[in-house]
Amino acid sequence: CIISQYAAEMLQGSALVLCMDVGFSMSNSAPGEESTFELAKKVLQKFVQRQVFAETKDELALVLFGTDSTKNPLDQDGQYQHITIHRHLMMPDFGFLEEIENQIHPENEQADWLDAIVVCMDLLQNETNKKKFDRRNIAVLTDLSTEAKADHLDVIIKNLQEAGITLQFFLPFTMEDSEEGGGDADRGGPGHPGAGKGPTREQKNGLDMVKEIMQCLDEEEGLDEIYTFRKAIEQLCMFKRVERRPMAWPCQLTIGSSLSIRIVGYKAVSLLLKEKLKKTWITIDAQTLQKDDIKRETVYCLDDDNETEVQKDDIIQGFRYGSDIVPFSKVDQEQMKYKHDGKCFAVLGFTKQNLVHRHRFMGSQVIKIFAPKDDEHAGVALSAVIRALDELEMVAIVRYAYDRRSNPQIGAAFPCIKRDYECLMYVQLPFAEDLRQFTFPSLESKKFTPSDTQLSAVDSLIDSMMLVEKDENGDYKDMLKVHHIPNPAFQRHFQCLYHRAVSPGSPLPPLEPWLKAVLEPPEIITERCQAPLEEIKRKFPLVEVQKKKKLKTSAQIFEEPNDKEAKADEEEEYNLADIAGGSVTSVRQLTHRIEQLLSNKNTNYYMKSLKCIKVFREQSIKVNKHSMTLISKDEVQGSTVSKNEANQVTH
Repeated sequence: CIISQYAAEMLQGSALVLCMDVGFSMSNSAPGEESTFELAKKVLQKFVQRQVFAETKDELALVLFGTDSTKNPLDQDGQYQHITIHRHLMMPDFGFLEEIENQIHPENEQADWLDAIVVCMDLLQNETNKKKFDRRNIAVLTDLSTEAKADHLDVIIKNLQEAGITLQFFLPFTMEDSEEGGGDADRGGPGHPGAGKGPTREQKNGLDMVKEIMQCLDEEEGLDEIYTFRKAIEQLCMFKRVERRPMAWPCQLTIGSSLSIRIVGYKAVSLLLKEKLKKTWITIDAQTLQKDDIKRETVYCLDDDNETEVQKDDIIQGFRYGSDIVPFSKVDQEQMKYKHDGKCFAVLGFTKQNLVHRHRFMGSQVIKIFAPKDDEHAGVALSAVIRALDELEMVAIVRYAYDRRSNPQIGAAFPCIKRDYECLMYVQLPFAEDLRQFTFPSLESKKFTPSDTQLSAVDSLIDSMMLVEKDENGDYKDMLKVHHIPNPAFQRHFQCLYHRAVSPGSPLPPLEPWLKAVLEPPEIITERCQAPLEEIKRKFPLVEVQKKKKLKTSAQIFEEPNDKEAKADEEEEYNLADIAGGSVTSVRQLTHRIEQLLSNKNTNYYMKSLKCIKVFREQSIKVNKHSMTLISKDEVQGSTVSKNEANQVTH
């Protein structure tokens, strides 16, 4: 798929020249719509972004044509004018992205796009003759508005073939638009600006030359390398993660003690964890932006007044066991590790596939198991195992250990037979400790039993939201291709990273519309489920229930609280004076409760005890109709007030 397919091949080492038209015709656009130049620049930016974030080791160059000035080694005798080599072959970086963002602008001249290709060929020949590349490619982004001179077209094609240089073209219209004479792909039709005119005569002539070149370079698939700008943007908008060569895991598949088959494992599915992205973050100096200017030191100190420093050799690990900490030295930790014989893929037994439930799958990877390419006997033996499992609808339960340092796992090896290959698919299964057993009450309730019409409404909603549909042959196909949906966190991460690199002072951009659309249900599903949803609202009316607040009595307040009630009670305020009268009939009871409150070492309980004492005194005055005095030595041993002094102060 356009440059993105090419990018995958670039892992082997490739050289690419991006050849972009910046002439004045590229600035044409319908009112309020993006110009052809802006679309071409987006293709350029998004491809270079993918290359930078994928950390390829390949080299890119940029040639501009239609520039006001001329800067290329073929500039002699008035030939190859208005063509500029902006960047020579080198690995892409953020500096290149900044140049594209800030230095590439539409200019006021026009240049022959065939001359630009010749300059790109010369650049590739001169800058790759001492280097080894698996592929050399030129990607041309133009609107073909300038009449190209076809005098030396045959020579150009011959030189491209001899040098092994491939071409790709990115245009504002499709080949079908040229043949039909209708509106072009990027300027006409639904959703595109400037509907109506279609390609000009110069553009049609230029497209005929492009077809001739591409068919001469590759008769069967040459025309597949001609794309529109918008199609390219759609396919390049997704950031690619760093491409890595698949790492083989050689091992022996053992069945019992006498049968052993050589195998090689490859990760087919591996979770891109957030922790993996964290590994790329480093701490740098805010002024110099250099990692080497920062030095990290870890110091251990005792929790005492002097914060006495403790040497690293005097520290050991401790395992929290309940309220105690059990110390473990490095020797203990080494001896505690589970010891086994190293990497293994041993079959423990076989079982029916329907007994290995999908909801029990766990782990962060799926491993495909093949026989080595150079071992015919292993291939025959493994094929026999795979086909036997497939015919009997069985799976192998295996013991898997990656190496001597890793803990063993238990998993299931499923047979997988495709048109081009066959293999075993290993998926990790849980141990007993990994299983979680939950008991929930039954959903069936006599009080809330759904009616037949309610059940029918829910069935209709489920049917309307089915993510499969029948094609013209009557076969079911997926409407939502999950394996094509990118991780939004990953995409957002690199979107912000790119923006911050090229625009350090501006706020981060909002989520890109295409990514937001990916996270929404398909439009056809949204439309289909509207009527069933309205039916659900009618069949299941919602009624707001108002909860009445209950007043607490003193008996409820003074009950012995449990832990949860006590915690909730700490934040609750109540007026004891409002409920004391008539509810507290026993002086002993209230005294006992006050003592209980004081015995709790909590400020809230202490303040409550003061409120109780205050109400106790006020109610005592009302009940006894006597004045209240201070507490004397005769009443409480800790008091410093004599009986005469206490009687002098009355309430």
